[in-house]
Amino acid sequence: MSTLADKVQRELTRAIENDELILPTLPEVALQVREAAEDPDVSILALSKVIGNDAALTARIIKVVNSPLLRTNREITDLQMAISRLGINYTCNLATGLAMEQMFQATTDVVDRKMREVWNKSTEVAAISHVLCRHYTRLLPDQATLAGLVHQIGILPILTYAEEHGELMADSISLNHVIDRIHPLLGEKILRAWDFREPIAIVPGQYSDFTRNSPTVDYVDIVQVATLQSYLGTNHPYTQLDWSRIPAFAKLGLDPSTLLQEDEDLSAAMDAAMSMLQ
Repeated sequence: MSTLADKVQRELTRAIENDELILPTLPEVALQVREAAEDPDVSILALSKVIGNDAALTARIIKVVNSPLLRTNREITDLQMAISRLGINYTCNLATGLAMEQMFQATTDVVDRKMREVWNKSTEVAAISHVLCRHYTRLLPDQATLAGLVHQIGILPILTYAEEHGELMADSISLNHVIDRIHPLLGEKILRAWDFREPIAIVPGQYSDFTRNSPTVDYVDIVQVATLQSYLGTNHPYTQLDWSRIPAFAKLGLDPSTLLQEDEDLSAAMDAAMSMLQ
């Protein structure tokens, strides 16, 4: 690792340990949605009023419910009908995840492009996670989608730091070193600060540990396999790993040598999930 990357890593690690690093806060609409979700008596009308305050998020939810993955035989154009179709929990998880896109914006073009790249990868992994969850587990697809959307959330404060330290932004190799080393730790810390539930909170910190072998299949396994699948056909180092030795595949009941894209139904489902989230 370069001297610059080493220096930045030490500074950021020290700031994390001393609680001196300013962590990002959830967008206001996501906070309101989560508050509504915690009320066991929340109505569809009440939730639609919360989401309805954000026109962009409302449009995204309606787009999701009309996607090939979820749509019924008639188009839904009304937010209340969309929530009724998806269910309150599903809607809340989806709205929370999608609202985070607002956070992936920067004041400089270089950082903004990097943030857009991170968000696009997160939506791709979230889409694959949704499909893997539905086809290979009994876990909840909305939770798997949320896990995919937040698995790289720890990159945000690193890019904010880089935006304020031009020398790091100018050295992409050092920046990527720092991101790879620190974003899992930061991501878990952020999700715990946001009071995310344990099964999702642990995802950023553990999804890149390819020796991990939990007793039962969980959202970390799903995001891990989805991440690996997302790099197929590239030169990314993950494609050089021996996937047959990665426990997550066995727990999902997947043969690592079988490509999901070769299954027409799964490939179509992944395309539909991708267009649903982007």
